[in-house]
Amino acid sequence: MHWTNPAATALQEIRTAPLVRFSVLALSSIFFLVDPFAAIPSFLAITSSADAARSKRMARKAAFTCFIVLTSFALAGQYIFQMFGIKLPAFEIAGGLILLLIGLDMLEAKRSPTQEATGDTEEAAAKEDAGIVPLGIPMLAGPGAISSVMVLVGTVPGLWHWEMGAILGSIAFTCLISYWVLAGAGQVRRVLGETGIRILVRIMGLLLVALAMQFFVNGLTDLGLISRQ
Repeated sequence: MHWTNPAATALQEIRTAPLVRFSVLALSSIFFLVDPFAAIPSFLAITSSADAARSKRMARKAAFTCFIVLTSFALAGQYIFQMFGIKLPAFEIAGGLILLLIGLDMLEAKRSPTQEATGDTEEAAAKEDAGIVPLGIPMLAGPGAISSVMVLVGTVPGLWHWEMGAILGSIAFTCLISYWVLAGAGQVRRVLGETGIRILVRIMGLLLVALAMQFFVNGLTDLGLISRQ
């Protein structure tokens, strides 16, 4: 007689529930692309001459800007697809390529040029308040994060579907963590160290490359170039 553990069975059902799987996918893809840990060196350079209160204000503005930008694209994503006649498979492939390039840069523990161009940090350090640009966009809400949100939204049946709630919740959670990380950037760097931050960025980069390939494969599958398993 074969005996099954009810607790293990219940846990397996939870893990395979569509809401849980989609929520994990949304949170991981958005968080890895926003990647506040990789922005710590730039944030500290920009706020080097600022006091603690001003540094926290800039972190709050950066996180709020990221939230507004990503939420706007999440809510308007399907309308943008319809307006320009873009099909989801095409955006999955394009988004996968962008994510792949960013992930490869992260594997080398450096920021992608799409997130931080040469001279951005020095120019921002001279600004009175750089919380919105370039910290909020494009350092946090860069092309990769926007593309990921758009691809996720493209799979949602409707604006008021539960999957949209998972996407918006993932954006809000990511931006909240980003604020905490940037507001305590000095402490985070002391705890993790430069080596720890580089290792963390590389791990996120590896996972992001895998996610990019999944987006790419999904696009080819939706086009019928790869058979569904």
